[in-house]
Formats: sequence, structure tokens, C-alpha cells
Amino acid sequence: MSFSQSLWDANQALFQSTLELPFNQELAAGTLSQERFRHYMIQDAHYLVAYGRALAVTAAKSDNAEGVVQFANAANEAVVVERSLHDGFMRDFGITPDQFAATPLTPACHHYTNFLVATAWSAPYPVAVAALLPCFWIYAEVGRDIHARSAKDNPYQVWVDTYASEEFHAAVRGVCATVNRLAADANEATRAAMHAAYKDAARLEWMFWDSAYQLGDWLQPLR
Repeated sequence: MSFSQSLWDANQALFQSTLELPFNQELAAGTLSQERFRHYMIQDAHYLVAYGRALAVTAAKSDNAEGVVQFANAANEAVVVERSLHDGFMRDFGITPDQFAATPLTPACHHYTNFLVATAWSAPYPVAVAALLPCFWIYAEVGRDIHARSAKDNPYQVWVDTYASEEFHAAVRGVCATVNRLAADANEATRAAMHAAYKDAARLEWMFWDSAYQLGDWLQPLR
């Protein structure tokens, strides 16, 4: 078994729980409310900027030129290409640039983005890559699952098609290959830290989608 497969298998129950979240069930059925999808899109656009930073930092830590290119390109994809997709959705769902800029990160988004950026800066390169993998892999598999059962004329089909695409899955395979190579040369302590980082990020993936459905926000301070 490859190391990346061991990461997936160790968190299989968590992935299944992610598939079963109301957000993803209703997204597949095309019944997810526009309010919830708008909430998700705004937070995901905020998230992608921080994810791009984490990818760029990880690229700078790479132990070879191929890794620099791999994660620098992924940072470009996150900030430019995926944000372009989000901008289209925002126009379609009536979110103005001012509304986006005025909306702060939710607790779930804040927690997740700070975890990724802090891990990218402070952890060894193999651990940073392991922390980044769930966003690639879980999104791809959620996209594939939803694509297989997406309702006819689903208003969210463009989102579904993006994350179920072969191009996106090819990127996942590339990051898995890097994780496997790094794990093969790592000691047991580093491999354990890679498992822990992957699990934390997978949990935060679950929390991000759950927060979108709950329209998560900060508690208002008592006056």
C-alpha cells in the first residue's frame, strides 16, 4: 500500500461523513439554497487566497525543482483560475465585490486557513505537503461522487464538473506521488506528523462544508 493510500484509508470514515453532510447531499440534488451556496462561495474565495499562500510557501521549501514548479503552479491555479470560477458564480448569484470584501472569514474558514499557512511556514516540507493534500483529494472525490448522482439541470453543475474533471484528478495524483516520495525517505516521526497533518486538514474540510450549511458566523459580543 502506498503512503498516500494509508492516509486515505485511515480517514475513510471521515470522508464518508463528509459525503453525507447536508450541504453535499443537497448540492447533488440541486436543492441547496442559494443563500447557503452564496455563503460557501464567499468563504471559499477567501480560503483560496490563503491556500495559494500556503502552496507558494510550500513550493519554496521543495527539495527539488519539480516540487517548486508543482506547488507554484498549484498556487497560481488556486488564486487565478479557481478565483475566476468563483467570480463567475458570484456574478450569477448576485454577490458584488463590495459584499465580498466586507464579509469576514467565518470561524471555520479562519481556523482552516490559519492552520494551512502556519503549517506551511513552520512544519518540514513533507508535513506541509501532507496538510495540503486533503483540499486536493477530498474535493476531487466529493466532486466525483456528486457528479455520479447529480440531478438533471442542477443549478450547481458547473461547480460539480470542475471538481470531477480529469484535469483536477490529475493534479491530485501528482500531489499523492510527491507525498509517497517524501514519505519513503522520511523517518517514522515525520511520517506520523504527516498522518496528523492530513487528518487535521481532513477534519477542517468537513468543518468548512458543515459551516457553509449552517451559515456559520462569529458570535456577536455581549453589550
